[in-house]
Parts: sequence; C-alpha cells; structure tokens
Amino acid sequence: MTEPRSGHPGLCPTLLYADARAAVRQLTEGLGFRELSLYEGENGAVAHAELTQGGGVVMLGSKDAGRGVFAGAMSGAGPAGVYVVVEDVDAHHARAVEHGVEILMAPADQDYGSRDSMARDLEGNVWCFGTYAPEIPA
Repeated sequence: MTEPRSGHPGLCPTLLYADARAAVRQLTEGLGFRELSLYEGENGAVAHAELTQGGGVVMLGSKDAGRGVFAGAMSGAGPAGVYVVVEDVDAHHARAVEHGVEILMAPADQDYGSRDSMARDLEGNVWCFGTYAPEIPA
C-alpha cells in the first residue's frame, strides 16, 4: 500500500446529500469546514465538493447528480458517522450552536483523554469532533 503524498489526505469520507448545497453551507458556516472546491452539474446540482478541516478532507455531492456506479451503490446507504480532530472543542461547539446545528452531545471529557462533542447534519449524518488524534506509526 502506498502512503499519501505530503499535503494529501490518505482517507476521504464521501457523502451524498439530497441538498448538497445546504450541506456545504451547514458544514462551512456551522461546523467550521473550509470549502476547497465545488463543481456543479448541468442541472445546477452539486456534482462534487471538497471541504477540509484539521488536515482531512470530506468529499460530497448531490444524490441526484447522476454519478453512475458510486451514486447507485450509495442509494440504499444510511447516514454515516465521521470523526474530526479539532483543537478547541468548546469553541467549535459554540459555533455550531450559534448556527443552529442539531447538537447530540455537548463538549465532554472522555475516559480515554479526549474532549468530544457530537452533532447531526441536515440529512442525519453524525459528526463527532474531538481532541483525540490517532497516531500513524512511521
């Protein structure tokens, strides 16, 4: 297996949304992601978007963008859960509350040493934010 090039994440969760534009807005405004790219299809739907936070990237698009095999494979998929490493969980949580994001768990210290919070996006995906950062051995 090849390691990713420097500056390129090796793992990118990919989600499809009925309203990908609303998802991009909620993830950037409410949950602090930064938009890297957004491409529209001929019908104006979000064909593909890339958002970043904490050195990771999430890719997303519209369920109705007609993207072939992947869209077909995801058609029966349920909500996903994604963990994102953040430095200041409390500030991140306050931003989410300010933007009306559904909060599932307020910031809390965990037995394993992390401080975590949890939110649900507009289409049911669960986003966990915390200070725990898995270490990949050299």
